[in-house]
Amino acid sequence: MGGETVFNAIWLLTILPELLLLILALIVLGVDLALPAERKRSLGVWTAAGLVIVLLVSLLAPVPEEAAFGGLVRADPLGRVFRAMFLLGGVLVALMSMDFRPLRQDGPYYGMLLFSLLGMCLMAVAENLVMLYVAMELTSISAYVLVGYLREDTFSAEAGLKYMLFGAFTSAVMLYGLSLLFGLTGGTGYMEVAAALREAPFSLAMVGFLMVLVGFGFKVAMVPMHFWTPDVYQGAPTPVTAFISVASKAAGFAVMLRAFRFIFPSLGGEWVALMVAISAVTMTLGNIFAVWQKNIKRMLAYSSVAQAGYILIGVAAASRLGIAAAAFYLIIYTVTNIAAFATVVLVSNLTGSEDIESFAGLSRRSKFLAWGLMLALFSLGGVPPFAGFIGKLILFAGAVQSGLIALVVIGVLNVIVSLYYYLNVAKVVFERRSEEEEEPVPIPVPSRWVLGFTMAAIVILGVLAAPVFNWVWRASGAWF
Repeated sequence: MGGETVFNAIWLLTILPELLLLILALIVLGVDLALPAERKRSLGVWTAAGLVIVLLVSLLAPVPEEAAFGGLVRADPLGRVFRAMFLLGGVLVALMSMDFRPLRQDGPYYGMLLFSLLGMCLMAVAENLVMLYVAMELTSISAYVLVGYLREDTFSAEAGLKYMLFGAFTSAVMLYGLSLLFGLTGGTGYMEVAAALREAPFSLAMVGFLMVLVGFGFKVAMVPMHFWTPDVYQGAPTPVTAFISVASKAAGFAVMLRAFRFIFPSLGGEWVALMVAISAVTMTLGNIFAVWQKNIKRMLAYSSVAQAGYILIGVAAASRLGIAAAAFYLIIYTVTNIAAFATVVLVSNLTGSEDIESFAGLSRRSKFLAWGLMLALFSLGGVPPFAGFIGKLILFAGAVQSGLIALVVIGVLNVIVSLYYYLNVAKVVFERRSEEEEEPVPIPVPSRWVLGFTMAAIVILGVLAAPVFNWVWRASGAWF
């Protein structure tokens, strides 16, 4: 072995957001013990306020860009973009959770949310196979608990069990793949693994790659690792569904993009061809299955699979524009999906149902909620001038630049299919009559903040996308 690693205090700046998240989790758990039961709803405000502080620190604090802790982590600019994305999603989900009636407002819930975010932030900056696996497990175990958090609800308990069993299986396959990479290369740092893979037998390197891809595929809900998605989305508490649909998916893409760029460059042509095929199948199956859904959370689950297919277009492009487009689209997807789920929370609170039919007459009960849901659905469907349209346009541009014309054609056809089921929900909201349409929907203050912010973001990112995309584009430069 070479010289021993000497600890450098400046390294703590590299993981400052993660340290602050750990402190915040302990504070929230401590405050939970001190608060009487009737005041525990305020824990959502404590969590959201703490996450805003961590988000500001992660954006503004000076960070050394070289690898820290002996090469375990590297907080490069794109890693910090992903971190900011997770933290923003965490803020919105914490506020949204305050208004979901079936959920117990207690410290363990918000604590698990923070521990899962801690794992995601480490996933975004991990540059070592061991660090990557530990971060993914921290994220996943916390998410399993959150999905099954409503113990008295059989759907939630079943969803938690399915999520855990499927997650444990994919985690075991991925761990076997990581151990194979270690056996082939004798190292765990991304750079040393990549260097050694150039000399390793191609067949063994490809087997290791495919096994690692199973773990990544579970996180991002891509075909064929998507089977858990509809049942887990339907059974989980709605704020948790929103959390795993945006933050967990973004974390999966964060590690996938970094791993493909820095671990497997020697397999470039082969993994690009595989990603093209998986992208096409993922968006097509996701959209086709979404058409038949009657439950809005199941519809959004298959929509989420289709959205993963679109983002995989950027991954398959394997260029700077493709990576920047994927990261930018994930920012758009975060605010868009949370807007949709925030509406589902409030309507299901009132009607006790998550069927699409329960949204009939919503435009007469609350114009604010109806327009919030419509903006989210139009953005997901890629209708101009909303954020999703610009996001898809840049993804398709990245694919065209890399010569993936056929994939872009498949993507455009899928966008047309998706408009059918998104517009069907809009039709129910605005045209269908309901016996209760005279009864207004109460919108608590936290949900008003969440919906107001996400609706503004959907419009602003569609009309004035340049500043945010340029930020992501500059961040992606460090990888090239």
